[in-house]
Amino acid sequence: MTDVLSSAAPAGSPERAAAPTFAVITGGQVQRALRGREKDLVELVEAVYRLHDAGDSVNPPSYFLRFEDRPTSRIIALPASLGGTVRVDGLKWVSSFPENVGTGLPRASAVLVLNDHDTGYPFACLESSIISATRTAASAALAADWLSRGRTRPTRVGFFGTGLIARYIHTFLAGTGWDFEEIGVHDLSADSAGGFRGYLEQTGTGARITVHDRAEDLIRDSDLVVFATIAGKPHVTDPAWFTHNPLVLHVSLRDLAPEVLLGAANFVDDVDHCLKADTSPHLVEQLTGSRDFLNGTLGDVMSGRAAPPPDRPVVFSPFGLGVLDLAVGKYVHDEVSRAGDLCLIDDFFHELRRYG
Repeated sequence: MTDVLSSAAPAGSPERAAAPTFAVITGGQVQRALRGREKDLVELVEAVYRLHDAGDSVNPPSYFLRFEDRPTSRIIALPASLGGTVRVDGLKWVSSFPENVGTGLPRASAVLVLNDHDTGYPFACLESSIISATRTAASAALAADWLSRGRTRPTRVGFFGTGLIARYIHTFLAGTGWDFEEIGVHDLSADSAGGFRGYLEQTGTGARITVHDRAEDLIRDSDLVVFATIAGKPHVTDPAWFTHNPLVLHVSLRDLAPEVLLGAANFVDDVDHCLKADTSPHLVEQLTGSRDFLNGTLGDVMSGRAAPPPDRPVVFSPFGLGVLDLAVGKYVHDEVSRAGDLCLIDDFFHELRRYG
């Protein structure tokens, strides 16, 4: 009888695999790989949404690490696996520490680990705050396009919250052909609002730029409203502010009271992901005991199973899918590799023989 525990390799066994490599990709490399590629990246994100809609992905719930001594802060783990031609697994580990802003540091920081589809070995670690902002902005631009089809295309955009995510979303809207006559700006911080206005002026936009002191004025004066705040609970409560039926990109997820969503057509990126963690859609579900207020997902819209109505406000609430990070991260890795600029860590994997 053959000893099933024998260490001897059976006849005809494959040759020993080459030692896996491991690369570290810096924020500067990430930015250079992504800069000016807005159209390509929106197409990539659309392809990932279609793969996810077809079931060719694994996207478990995000895991939240919270702190009793730092209640405003959190670190989130987003594991995921993506099929198609990308074929990559991995994890994004992203922190949100709002108090950083007061010290001059960005609120969010992140790393992304990519794992090989066949062996499971991690093959790259990438600075991921830029990847995260990029996939969020590309998703928002994609949603703005699809959800404005069959409706009057917005010409007045308003940014509620003016941090890094707002800047990236504007960059992706501009980079994918959006041309606005008016751009509104509102932020609780006058310095942030002024800084964002300065950024807009530097872009050379021909739009008239208005800084609104009141949130109501921003919303009423915008056909496309972008929420990119750090709000932990709803602060926009009056459905009457939305009677002009704008398209709302509710990127920060917790700005709108249930009453606002109940008066709108609601679309999400993934139902189960979005209706948790006390997001605004989750609050509606808790209030009504039902998910009937949802009109569908962005995948439903792209496949023709759902359509945004022309006579109601339309709200897109994306929780943010880890598969998007994987796809953008793999895109960056491949671009850096093609350029011959991968920084490989020698001997990162050291114990590669079972018995030494």
